[in-house]
Amino acid sequence: MRPILAVDVDGVISLFGFDSPPPSTEARYELVDGMLHCISLRAGKRLERLAEHFDLVWATGWEEKANFYLPTVLGMAELPVITFDGAARFGSAHWKLGPLDQYSGDRALAWIDDNFDESCYRWAREREAPTLLVPTDPAEGLQEVETEALVAWGLSLAAEAGD
Repeated sequence: MRPILAVDVDGVISLFGFDSPPPSTEARYELVDGMLHCISLRAGKRLERLAEHFDLVWATGWEEKANFYLPTVLGMAELPVITFDGAARFGSAHWKLGPLDQYSGDRALAWIDDNFDESCYRWAREREAPTLLVPTDPAEGLQEVETEALVAWGLSLAAEAGD
């Protein structure tokens, strides 16, 4: 079974906190429920590459809104969504742990997010299945370095499994 890649949106795909906005060739502004978001266009291509090695799932407070707004902008298919039953809190990712744990079960899991705290790292260390947390800078989002690290990790798991 392929590993899961849990994908956050804010700070991974929707960029914020930058000093100067990215060029229009790299990002596009979109209204999402009346709020302006700077969407990284490069993230779509990177997620497509990652989908060759992982089963992608949205792990975001956006929940189903991610599939409503992002596939067209990013040029990708809709993804399964982890629901958080209103637990979303800005400024930390720890509220995602229970639903992520339930969704992933005993499968290998990589999680890309801009807001890990110590409880997230502790949870990852204590999981029995291989687990990789990949932090991003919210001003830059998913970059090539994180993409390459995820691909290498996915390939190493496949090699261990003899795939």
